[in-house]
Amino acid sequence: MAIKILLDTDIGSDIDDAVCLAYLLANPDCDLLGITTVTGEVEDRARMASALCKVAGLQIPIYPGAEQPMLIAQKQPHATQAKALARWPHEVDFPRGGAVEFLRQTIRAHPGEITLLAIGPLTNIAALFTADPEIPKLLKGLVLMCGVFTNKLAGVGPLEWNAMLDPTATAIVYRAGVKIHRSIGLDVTAQVTMAAPEVRRHFQVPLLRPVLDFAEVWFDHADRITFHDPLAAVTLFDETVCGFERGTVDVELKSEQLAGLTYWKADPEGPHEVALKVDQQRFFEKYFSVFATG
Repeated sequence: MAIKILLDTDIGSDIDDAVCLAYLLANPDCDLLGITTVTGEVEDRARMASALCKVAGLQIPIYPGAEQPMLIAQKQPHATQAKALARWPHEVDFPRGGAVEFLRQTIRAHPGEITLLAIGPLTNIAALFTADPEIPKLLKGLVLMCGVFTNKLAGVGPLEWNAMLDPTATAIVYRAGVKIHRSIGLDVTAQVTMAAPEVRRHFQVPLLRPVLDFAEVWFDHADRITFHDPLAAVTLFDETVCGFERGTVDVELKSEQLAGLTYWKADPEGPHEVALKVDQQRFFEKYFSVFATG
């Protein structure tokens, strides 16, 4: 049976959100029940998601969510890749102010069946858990692209973007009692990358063509894609792509400079699972396997 998924995304900033959404739309084992967008210019982000849904030939409910973090100033005000939308048909108008209620009603309509995949700042998810404290217990699972849990990879600092964009929301979400509370952090996702020429060669199937247009905006300041969010998504369908360990995650809130830092402690009885390793070859095989080449 297909896996019921709700996606919360900040598509339009880093290119990996669009890469992730294309995978979910192409995957026959994914029953994508809805998409919510988060952080600055949420309507432009919704339009980008709509463009991919139209190419996929699917009508997926899309709700713009919170534009501002809970307590701190906005650090991600723009959806820069939206300027590539002109070539792709997309919806323009979306219901405003209903993202949290949409998530709440959808989860309550399918208790124990839905995995919530959050690949942006956690503002919408924290608002959902605060508005209806029973929701975490009604989820099948919560999968996050969030945090840093080891410092073994050169070039990866202690802070991860999604966690630091709304530290208060991050802390609320990690304190929620979800049956499966799983994180794929920056130290692991940073190991799956693809250089721009290779991206252009691989992204020629129809559903990846708009993603490639969005990627060309990304390539104005980067020479490669890192598959942060797609890795989190692929683990929903093949968890052996990553090696997970159970423990406890705490979130730094006292230090302004380190707000959003994730502290990890291994514990076989802990409430959280974090990815500590990845099989890069298996990931790429699984990711591209869902796209028809004919």
